[in-house]
Amino acid sequence: MNLQPSLDFATDLAYRAGKITLGYFNAGVRPDYKADDTPVTAADRAAEQFIRAEIEKKFPFHAILGEEFGESAADGASHRWIIDPIDGTKSFLRGVPLYAVLIGLEIEGVIRVGAAYYPGTDEMLCAADGLGAWWNGRRARVSQVENFERAFVCFTSLRDMEKYGRRAAWERLSAVAYAARGWSDAYGYLCVATGRAEAMLDPIMSIWDCAPFPVILREAGGYFGSWDGRIGHTHSEALACNAVIQEKLLALLQDKAPQS
Repeated sequence: MNLQPSLDFATDLAYRAGKITLGYFNAGVRPDYKADDTPVTAADRAAEQFIRAEIEKKFPFHAILGEEFGESAADGASHRWIIDPIDGTKSFLRGVPLYAVLIGLEIEGVIRVGAAYYPGTDEMLCAADGLGAWWNGRRARVSQVENFERAFVCFTSLRDMEKYGRRAAWERLSAVAYAARGWSDAYGYLCVATGRAEAMLDPIMSIWDCAPFPVILREAGGYFGSWDGRIGHTHSEALACNAVIQEKLLALLQDKAPQS
């Protein structure tokens, strides 16, 4: 299967949608709030509408799932595009540039192509099966740090660690890690894929919040999946890490290894 055309399309689409969001960034846009108290803005809606329209033109027989406008199913579709027009809307609203446009292509249930564009920092992270992971035109690779004593670990919300029963696991990890940083949402996964952090953890995760990252981390030499070692994007939680720390990290999170 030649995935290069799909990768080119996804990266171009994420880039152009990102430029749409910049038109609203630091411009006083006001949010609405959903039932779960998460914000949504005109920028989220405009970017997703643009992405969906472009996919529908080029791939009319593919399914689409987006955070803001739900699923458009195509009968018998083997391909599904999964979209988050702004991952990190809370950061976006406060003028923090660590948000991203996320696009993943799922083929027969597996993410095969992914693009994550960070408009505020102008960073493009993308990958496809067998084609490598790329960061602004350079190969993206996870770090080779293998000990917690030198590991940077990232997270989004300490409150969610408590809410979803992960406080003890997080405390075990943060107690032995060299540094714990709240480089949150999609930016934490960028840091892992490019070797700037060793792990990123979220105790709660929707599939549109992580769609590009399974293939990106896989092609960058790392792991993306659940906190107990199941790979993929469908486990309602997320962990990314480099390969050499993976076994010890999974064991620590499950309290099956010494904290060292």
